[in-house]
Amino acid sequence: MTAPALRRLLDEIGPVDAVGVEERVAKYTTRSIKKGSKVFGLKLAASMVDLTTLEGKDTPGKVASLCQKALSPHEGDVPRVAAVCVYPSMVKHAAKHVKGSGVKIASVATAFPSGQAPLKTRLAEVRQAVLDGADEIDMVINRGAFLEGELALVQDEISQVVEACGEATLKVILETSELETYDNIRAASFLAMRVLRRGDFIKTSTGKTNANATLGNNQVMIEAIRDFYLATGTEIAMKPAGGIRTAKQALQFLIAVKETLGDAWLNNARYRFGASSLLNDLLRQLETQRTGAYQAPYTFSDDSSGY
Repeated sequence: MTAPALRRLLDEIGPVDAVGVEERVAKYTTRSIKKGSKVFGLKLAASMVDLTTLEGKDTPGKVASLCQKALSPHEGDVPRVAAVCVYPSMVKHAAKHVKGSGVKIASVATAFPSGQAPLKTRLAEVRQAVLDGADEIDMVINRGAFLEGELALVQDEISQVVEACGEATLKVILETSELETYDNIRAASFLAMRVLRRGDFIKTSTGKTNANATLGNNQVMIEAIRDFYLATGTEIAMKPAGGIRTAKQALQFLIAVKETLGDAWLNNARYRFGASSLLNDLLRQLETQRTGAYQAPYTFSDDSSGY
C-alpha cells in the first residue's frame, strides 16, 4: 500500500505508464548503428565510464593500477574515462595519480551501500572524502524511509549531503531495485532533483544488489530529468550503474538518452556509466572496428569488481 505522502507526490508529478516504458525501451534494442557512427558511440561511451573498484580487499596498489587504466585505456585516440570511483579510504591514493588530469575522483559515501548509519556519521564521511580530494560523491538514499513515506526526511538528508559536498558534484543513488515500482523510481527522482544543483546526478544503483541498471529504470529516470528540466530549466545529470557490461548495452543506453533528452546530454558532464568491465568490451569493439578482426575477451585486462 502506497504511503499517503508518496501518493500525493505521485499525484503531483504524474504516474508512469509502465507498459509504454517497456514498449519504448524494447525499440532501442532494435536500432542498428554502423561504422563511423558506431566508433563515435563507442568512444563516447568510454569517455562516460566511472571506472570503479569497490571491494573490501582494495589496496593503494590496485587503485594505482585502476588510475593508470583511466588515464590511458588504450593506445591511439581512445579517450580517458570520466572518473575513477573508490571507497573514501582510497581517495587520497587516487588523488596521487589523477588529480589535475581531467579524470575526476569519485567516492561512494554515506555508509555505502546500505546507507544505514547515523546521519552525522554519513556527513562526516562525505566531508572527509572531499577533504582528501574527491571531486564527486556518490550517496545512497534511505530507501526504508522513502517507502514508509517519510519523504521530508529523505529530502532533508539529501540536502544536508549537498551542503557537505561543497563544490563537489553529488550523485544520488536511488537503488531502483529496492524501490519496487516505476512510480516509486519517478517519485524518488523528483524528490532528489528538487534539492540538487545544476550538474548533480541521479543514479540507478549501488551495483551491490541482484538487479541494477536496466533500460527500463534508466528510461523512467531520464524522462523524469526531461520533465524536471522543462518545468524548472535545471539540468540534472544521469548515471546508470551496475550490470552494464557490453558495448552493445552501452550503445542502447546512449540511444535512449539521445531520443529522450537530446544531444545536450550526450557528454560525460551529464551522463555516466558506473562500470569497470564495460570499458574492456568497449576497447575490444573499438579494436575490432579498427582492425576488422574480432578481439578475444582476454585481449584486454579485466579489472572489474562486479560493479
